[in-house]
Amino acid sequence: MANTNPFSLEGKIALVTGASYGIGFAIAKAMANAGATIVFNDIKQELVDKGLAAYKEEGIDAHGYVCDVTNEDAVNELVAAIEKEVGVIDILVNNAGIIKRIPMCEMTAAEFRQVIDVDLNAPFIVSKAVIPSMIKKGHGKIINICSMMSELGRETVSAYAAAKGGLKMLTKNICSEYGGFNIQCNGIGPGYIETPQTAPLREKQPDGSRHPFDTFICAKTPANRWLQPDELGGPAVFLASDASNGVNGHILYVDGGILAYIGKQPQ
Repeated sequence: MANTNPFSLEGKIALVTGASYGIGFAIAKAMANAGATIVFNDIKQELVDKGLAAYKEEGIDAHGYVCDVTNEDAVNELVAAIEKEVGVIDILVNNAGIIKRIPMCEMTAAEFRQVIDVDLNAPFIVSKAVIPSMIKKGHGKIINICSMMSELGRETVSAYAAAKGGLKMLTKNICSEYGGFNIQCNGIGPGYIETPQTAPLREKQPDGSRHPFDTFICAKTPANRWLQPDELGGPAVFLASDASNGVNGHILYVDGGILAYIGKQPQ
């Protein structure tokens, strides 16, 4: 019997870059639960091994590869290996990314370029590597992990904001260039997510008060809380499934309402 669930990912192969842990892992887990075969990469073998163990603990038989997504030759080899060993990629999630919180005038050009390389050039490289086989297969889904910094600026994140703003426009351009081949390219813009990386920003202060950044984020978020990584899973499954075949070039912000809110009036 044919699968009539438009949200099903049964029979699909999903590559989620940098998905050993964190947001990428949460998205990959949701896709696996929807039926997809998961493939992921990370830059070091120890991170790939850590990811494989985490997927196994969740009952997911994932495929892990070591690859630097900023290296075009390495990415082409990765995609060729996945096609040979697992199958043609139906879904790509460009998740791998970095941030350097440095005031602009203190940031070197080399540091700026590194952020651009990982957060913008890499999604271009990986997308370019998978699109030809998607065209041959007659369909494909690309999801770029954007950011609220695709829309907003903030102190110390000039490189990150520039990269994520560029990624938003790369998303729209992939839609424009390859939509006619039944390839949908959309983005997800996470808000402030409760992960190990953001844990220091939520720690209680020595006097027992909340961290100032924690107070700031909750005050700026209508949901009045940090979001959980798993809350990105549903939107990702939607954008990876046939349910979103008519959605292309869109950035779906999963931010608890931050971008809709001007903020509280000072007391």
